[in-house]
Amino acid sequence: MEEALQTARDRKVSKHKRGLDQEAPDVPRTKSPHIPPSPLSARPSFYQGSFPFYRLPSELGSFSLDEKRCYHNDARRLRYLSPPPGMDRGEASLGWDLMDGFEDRYVCRNEDDKEGLLHILTWVKENKGLLRGNGRSASDRPVDRDFVTWRGHLTKILCTPYETQEGWILAVTLFKGTLYISERETAVAYKKRKERTREQEKLMYSGYKFESYMCADSPDGSPCPSEVVNTNEGFCSVLLGRLASHSFLVSGEVDCKDSSSSNPSPPSCYVELKTSAQIRNSHQERSFHRYKLLKWWCQSFLLGIPLIVAGFRNPKGRIVSLEKFRTSEIPHLVRVI
Repeated sequence: MEEALQTARDRKVSKHKRGLDQEAPDVPRTKSPHIPPSPLSARPSFYQGSFPFYRLPSELGSFSLDEKRCYHNDARRLRYLSPPPGMDRGEASLGWDLMDGFEDRYVCRNEDDKEGLLHILTWVKENKGLLRGNGRSASDRPVDRDFVTWRGHLTKILCTPYETQEGWILAVTLFKGTLYISERETAVAYKKRKERTREQEKLMYSGYKFESYMCADSPDGSPCPSEVVNTNEGFCSVLLGRLASHSFLVSGEVDCKDSSSSNPSPPSCYVELKTSAQIRNSHQERSFHRYKLLKWWCQSFLLGIPLIVAGFRNPKGRIVSLEKFRTSEIPHLVRVI
């Protein structure tokens, strides 16, 4: 498994979306045979037709990342949904300030530190017994699946026909029969990140801050909005899924668990938390459904998360309303707009 860890870091083959993006200048290159990028059509009409067979993922395990981004093979960073009283009736007392703590209670993860598949592969290394299939030993094939990747990488691929502004580069390593998919930052994404404005930083912060109003550290606990927002921390689910004839192991960060869910088994009890600007007119509503809601669906659908709770903020950065979206109902909402 140590060999797999090293291979995933060092030996990569890239494919470019639409062939337009170049790799970020600060990412070191490794020598490898030149393989021309394969074109990937971004025309929505190319993908019209019946939906392919997709087996909703089943959770195999999980892991946590602490305040220093250190890996732990447990669920210590799993948080629990703790909505305000009256949320389902639209009577919740809101007005939460999403900018509170931005200046003095915010620890932002170092985005220059490219982790790749490190944490997934660490989980694989520590959970070999869960991954053996067909009587083969772990040395024959560490992961008995066709693909291993992050949920975020699959989201980029799934959104490709509908996202014309952002490109991507995926790095793929074939190791003992399994394709490991990671990502390389494009030159465009690198430039945007380095030139991010203070207002854009605040918008990023607001999403994490929303979680501090909606989540507790225990099933019977209460949110603590005064806590430090540390984006190093996270709880990640590891799942097995299948797309047509292709099997995969995928991991993604989970915001919280709904202890009152009618189905307590993960991922059916998981909840995605999102924020968006308050919708004031029909044009904003169409844009929300066409772009943001579509991406939310992709993220939740891929992990089998059934519920999204969204907080809508006013121009002053305060939450003015909450709304629930059932993942299974979003495709219909997108079509009718």
